[in-house]
Amino acid sequence: MRVGFIGLGNMGAGMAANQAKAGREVIAFDLSQAALDRAAAQGCRPAGSAAEAVSGADLVLTMLPAGKHVREVVGESVLPHVGPGTLVIDCSTIDVDSARDVARQCQAKGVRFADAPVSGGIAAADAGTLTFMVGCPETVFEAVEAALTPMAKAVVHAGEAGAGQAAKICNNMVLGASMLAVCEGFALAEKLGLKPERFFEIASQSSGQCWSLTSYCPWPGVGPTTPADRGYEGGFLTALMLKDLKLAQEAAARAGAATPMGAQAEALYALFDRLGYGQKDFSAMLQLFRGELAGLAAKP
Repeated sequence: MRVGFIGLGNMGAGMAANQAKAGREVIAFDLSQAALDRAAAQGCRPAGSAAEAVSGADLVLTMLPAGKHVREVVGESVLPHVGPGTLVIDCSTIDVDSARDVARQCQAKGVRFADAPVSGGIAAADAGTLTFMVGCPETVFEAVEAALTPMAKAVVHAGEAGAGQAAKICNNMVLGASMLAVCEGFALAEKLGLKPERFFEIASQSSGQCWSLTSYCPWPGVGPTTPADRGYEGGFLTALMLKDLKLAQEAAARAGAATPMGAQAEALYALFDRLGYGQKDFSAMLQLFRGELAGLAAKP
């Protein structure tokens, strides 16, 4: 299988490498020469342009920053250079309307399309253990699942076009809010004289148990190893969580949905980002509540 891969950032780099490890011919493109060099070292063939990367491809994968980039790349570089029946899968996290618009463009050209945003972060992208939330026609899903398997722990069909994006932003709104609650709980426990390891032991076996607590604990040295144990480096950046929460709030406004917790979460992560901590893992919010920001190396 020949794969055209566009977008070799923190997530895309590992994803493209896993496609190559699966024995597929991967022609990759990114605006960064350093990213292209890394892709070449991992078995991909660098292309001089997005159009060159997708020409003759059986499968096109994109991992881009925002909806406007996906619209532009698919409309200007992909669709003019692929044939009918080509499978195009966008793994970016973008707004639902953009995903549906790109799906309509592809359908008009006889190209199969799926929106398939991911969950799992950089470590899972490198390890090939991402979870994909897929929006596409039922008739296309089997091909999408096979295409994504080298990069995946799970591939879930969410529904028709745009459903993958809807699932992703709703999931991450829950994640962002739950992490804030866990961070507040640890900060309060500390003020009340409760040791963090004791709070973790109790809460992880009680009604406060959640993924943000037991799998991604924000307190260093407590529970399984997480970015908190690496100075809140790596993992899921605050700036990316803020992006997803903004998408959720925009979608809520268009749909007329009430999401007050999501709105408050967006405001708090926006504050943390403005303070210069956008490149820290989102669980570093704990240090804001503890009043320990001086211990973090801010990156404006």
